[in-house]
Amino acid sequence: MHPFTYTKATTTREALRAGRRGGRYIAGGTTLVDLMRETVEHPGSLIDISPLPLGEITVTKSGGLRIGALVRMSDAAAHRGLRALFPVVSQALELSASAQLRNMATIGGNIMQRTRCPYFRDVTAPCNKRELGAGCAARHGYNRGHAILGTSDACVATHPSDVAVAFAALEATVHLLGPDGERSLPFSDFLLRPGNTPDREQDVRPGELITAVQIPALPRPLRSGYLKVRDRQSYEFALTSAAVALHISGGVIREAKVAAGGVGTVPWKLPAVERHLIGERPSDRLWAQAAEHAPDGARPLKHNGFKTELLKRTVERQLRIVGGTE
Repeated sequence: MHPFTYTKATTTREALRAGRRGGRYIAGGTTLVDLMRETVEHPGSLIDISPLPLGEITVTKSGGLRIGALVRMSDAAAHRGLRALFPVVSQALELSASAQLRNMATIGGNIMQRTRCPYFRDVTAPCNKRELGAGCAARHGYNRGHAILGTSDACVATHPSDVAVAFAALEATVHLLGPDGERSLPFSDFLLRPGNTPDREQDVRPGELITAVQIPALPRPLRSGYLKVRDRQSYEFALTSAAVALHISGGVIREAKVAAGGVGTVPWKLPAVERHLIGERPSDRLWAQAAEHAPDGARPLKHNGFKTELLKRTVERQLRIVGGTE
């Protein structure tokens, strides 16, 4: 681990002032400290923002939900309002990491976490995320766990977050505060596909701080849930996952929100699946037909071609579960 300075910010103003000078924000530290220990990252300055007043969950008047950036994952998962309104989020949180990590990690840190690609974490391997222009060892290496959607010649790493998949499905908004004031971003714009700049993973400007993630109000009744498929049931990242939310009224699907994880360089929204569902009556046949569109645009690699079929089956099964036919 490289030497660094440490500052604890007690106010938002203090945090922004230190961030403007190039420091890195840290709260739970469950990702950044590991990367520093492995010398993947070596920031010169850390700013502890855990004392800031960003740890509240608020149900909005319209029926949406605002989750402060410093809410612990375990607290969010247990929140009665969140569990009642958006079980897809609480389920995604409960299927993440271990209980010990969920007790430390924050919502803001979770969506900022970096890939678990082993080549990224091996400082002896070429990786464009660590050093732009170095190359991508995963493209021609062992890539069973890598992405089939949203990839580029520069990077094929998956985004590891489960709750980010739920946020993507629900079309959440990320709120930020920085030297130039407040701004908000659709979740789909917050996390960036690699393209030619895989080292830039989020649309966060220098010195900016995530303050909250806000889920919009959606039509009721709303059924939702999260399914995660992995090699083992404990402490493992997704091979595929599906976040589904359906508004069914009068026996017809009026609104559908679907996203997948474990297969994309970012949490992958599935608009073709959604379009196939809206206006239709729930049925096993409908779920299967809609799920056929889940891997549209996929570019499998040598070892992860199985993810194409697995993604279809994961989405189909979760549609059946949420839609009430399983």
